[in-house]
Amino acid sequence: MTLRNAVMATLLEGEASGYDLAKGFNASVANFWTATPQQLYRELDRMAREGLVTARVIRQDRRPDKRLFSLTDAGHDALRAYLADPLGRPTAVRDGLLVKVQCAELGELAAIRADIADRMDWARAKLTGYERLRERLLGGRTEDEFLAEADRVGPYLTLLRGISFEEENLRWGALALRVLKARSS
Repeated sequence: MTLRNAVMATLLEGEASGYDLAKGFNASVANFWTATPQQLYRELDRMAREGLVTARVIRQDRRPDKRLFSLTDAGHDALRAYLADPLGRPTAVRDGLLVKVQCAELGELAAIRADIADRMDWARAKLTGYERLRERLLGGRTEDEFLAEADRVGPYLTLLRGISFEEENLRWGALALRVLKARSS
């Protein structure tokens, strides 16, 4: 998957400035795709040149002008074409923490345990944000009501995947900490 497809998927929510898109990107797709604001702006400019998005300029008095981006018909067509293409192999996990854990027998267990604890803190913080997003998406409805009534369920389903990913990080982290603590005794 390219950044382009993730940007177009985010723009399905509606028109957004680059700044709002970067914030929304972090809230809506960060559980499966990350990008810096600079990468987003570069991609938006490329997509505008290729006719996948359009930008309208909002004049502002005390700030730089703001561009609001939205998908064009060509952008919607590109997303449909992307959806029709098979994905191929899943992406590989590339995680420096797992490389460190792989080397645990070298004896630096305290440092590895600290890194695992940090990862668990990160997972807890992400879960807190995901739960806030979940409540906002549900808007007072039950999950079953939302899934039956909502115009778009994709953002909620990807959010659930992010939640389960971070919950698994916590489960694995607790196991790894127990094992490494026992090994260091």
